Amino acid sequence: MAEKACVKRLQKEYRALCKEPVSNVVARPSPNDILEWHYVLEGSSGTPFAGGYYYGKIKFPPEYPYKPPGITMITPNGRFMPQKKICLSMSDFHPESWNPMWSVSSILTGLLSFMMDNSPTTGSVNTTTDEKQRLAKASLAFNCKNITFRKIFPEYVEKFNEKQLSEQNNPETGTNSNRVDAAAKEKRGNRKQSLPTWMMILLVSIVELRLSFRWIFDLYLGHNGIVE
Repeated sequence: MAEKACVKRLQKEYRALCKEPVSNVVARPSPNDILEWHYVLEGSSGTPFAGGYYYGKIKFPPEYPYKPPGITMITPNGRFMPQKKICLSMSDFHPESWNPMWSVSSILTGLLSFMMDNSPTTGSVNTTTDEKQRLAKASLAFNCKNITFRKIFPEYVEKFNEKQLSEQNNPETGTNSNRVDAAAKEKRGNRKQSLPTWMMILLVSIVELRLSFRWIFDLYLGHNGIVE
């Protein structure tokens, strides 16, 4: 059970976050357990994570703020292993470096900053920029399959539904790959319908040759009085 000082501190931090939200960060405690917080980090523009929504959890000890929390990320992201604790100076991997003055907002701001970095740590993975971008595009759809996410972050579920509806109403906004495939198929069809140039020249030559032979034959018959 959480200590009274811990509960009081977390309640205060939640009120502060509601009053002054942190850029690219949303965090809320579980309705049933104030020691378990859920967060969403929005990928920063100009990075491979742009457009991504990364859902995770922070598990606070009953002794918080005198002991650090454990941090995990649930959404596949290409930077951290999903469902594995992340090693940060602000996490329970390093209790010796923990500062009781740090808060939920400073923890998540630090996590977001570290996510943009490439420094290896326990719980990190090494992936390509293309893979990170692919996962960023798929992140919101992945999150919306999670019941807890849907319950705690309804605004992101609404954002996803609006995006789906927009894509359905605008079929021309399909992926580039689909448009390229359609163009390639049309090009192949046009090639099938048209004859090669060399074949056209051959056919014309054959027709001209037959006409020439017919003209010579008619001339021969006329010269010998065979044609009336």
